Amino acid sequence: MKAVVFHGIGDIRLDTVSDPAIEQPTDAVVRITSSAICGTDLHMVRGTLPGMQPGTILGHEAVGMIEETGPNVRNFRNGDRVLIPSTISCGYCAYCRSGHTAQCDTANPNGPLAGTAFYGGPKATGPFNGLQAQYARTPLAHASLIRLPDNIDDDRAILMSDIFPTGYFGAQICGVQLGDTVAVFGAGPVGQFAIASARLMGAGRVICVDRVPSRLDMARNQGAEVINFDIDEPVQTILDLTGGIGVDRAIDAVGVDAVRAEHGPAASAQQDKQKNFEQELQEIAPRQNEQDGNWKPGSGPSQVLQWAVKAVAKAGTLSVIGVYPMNDRFFPIGEAMNRNLSVRMGNCNHRAITPKLVELVRNGSFDPLAVLTQREPITNAIEAYRAFDKREPGWIKVKLEP
Repeated sequence: MKAVVFHGIGDIRLDTVSDPAIEQPTDAVVRITSSAICGTDLHMVRGTLPGMQPGTILGHEAVGMIEETGPNVRNFRNGDRVLIPSTISCGYCAYCRSGHTAQCDTANPNGPLAGTAFYGGPKATGPFNGLQAQYARTPLAHASLIRLPDNIDDDRAILMSDIFPTGYFGAQICGVQLGDTVAVFGAGPVGQFAIASARLMGAGRVICVDRVPSRLDMARNQGAEVINFDIDEPVQTILDLTGGIGVDRAIDAVGVDAVRAEHGPAASAQQDKQKNFEQELQEIAPRQNEQDGNWKPGSGPSQVLQWAVKAVAKAGTLSVIGVYPMNDRFFPIGEAMNRNLSVRMGNCNHRAITPKLVELVRNGSFDPLAVLTQREPITNAIEAYRAFDKREPGWIKVKLEP
């Protein structure tokens, strides 16, 4: 089969690899009908999430049809159309039973203290071969897979494999309540769904901070008030918009992509430089792309964390759903503590959250389709990675069609 395979930092290829097979009684083999490229995939390609093993298939979002099941998969049959959540969970450990499915004690072969198990990630997450392929082995299929209703097409379903649930999780752990004013930092795919989710939960106002015009336009179309941080200083602008109080809740939907240098009109010329994909990704030191300015590993809290802590009102809440590497040690804890802020973070509990979202889409209460902007055959995957990495105008979310 064809698959997008990691060979090293900056080196991904569309390879012909062996088809997957049943390895455990709770496995299923799924024929992939749609997968997607996520910003987290770029972290692995750039090396900012270390520990990737050469030969690992990338990707953690997919929709498909079950081709084969192990003997202990008793709730699915061949031919069932399923959504594959990004994280893997067993359904029977204490964490899964309490809804913390991202912290399943069983799924990660590195042990119960290893943390989240997900497809296409570093060694610490399994590793498990990913979903940017024509077929995939899905462990713990009985508890992880979700049967899809017939009236939800692949375009909508693929958005519920990771990014819609993650955006919803960010608003959920932030504690968004009726009438709240919420700041969302980052207008990428997860940020767009964090905006939508905050509104679904009753937020009175949502303010979105980014620098990419097409992403800010999409946020504005959802009713968000937008701030381009290349034009306006975001913290002061948020304070001006809220009568000097700040926002009740803030969501970091950026993570390690967050800039760690001064920003504003004076800095934008430096940030606008772009290298080509190969030059950008093959530099030796794990780092961010050129838009991240003077970022150096370990140089301090990300700019988004600094902005968010300053923009939240006293006794407010910050949630962090953007991905940070294990070796990131910096957070403005003193300022957060002195203003009585609550901080919550983590990987999305996909299997606990996603069924509710599937029902919202099935019954027409919410349509996620606007966030999907590109559809590419898997044969164009490397070119799609290039465009997505450069944040080409209009490139928000990319679906790959095997």
